[in-house]
Amino acid sequence: LNLFLTFLKIGVFSFGGGYAMLSLISQEVVIKNKWLTMGQFTDIVAISQVTPGPIAVNAATYVGYTATNSVLGAIMATLGVIFPSIVIMLILMRLVARYKHLDFVDYAFKGLRIVVIGLILGAAFLLMNKENLIDYKSYIILLLAIFTSIKFKIGPIPTVFTSAVIGIILYS
Repeated sequence: LNLFLTFLKIGVFSFGGGYAMLSLISQEVVIKNKWLTMGQFTDIVAISQVTPGPIAVNAATYVGYTATNSVLGAIMATLGVIFPSIVIMLILMRLVARYKHLDFVDYAFKGLRIVVIGLILGAAFLLMNKENLIDYKSYIILLLAIFTSIKFKIGPIPTVFTSAVIGIILYS
């Protein structure tokens, strides 16, 4: 029940997708409830990246299982994180369809776009810690990932897999 309620809160108060949720998930599961260490959380983010599906759902499922060592924990955390989105999207779909012609709706979306960028940057800075950036090799991987993503517009999937290969080469 605690997992469900925690992820329900995360689902209600997180906007901007999975990456924007990461800082709140970390706050709840690492700092507040101490279900995981920051190292375990970082591993969850990595695994959630390379498995199919939304990162928030993958992370919730993995946290739920890891925290309780049971499938029921995984199910409760997953249901908690997706339930608010389902309800909110059903309501917003109807409201936006009805009022999309009004200027204030457009202004609200402009404000939301900016805050989402801030939330994603916050999640990125959260993950830039001593457990991830352990030596000069990790900085090389980080800088290459940023550079290729921006310069060559390489998407996240090739970047993640290429970074994994570079990690194998550099650390083996």
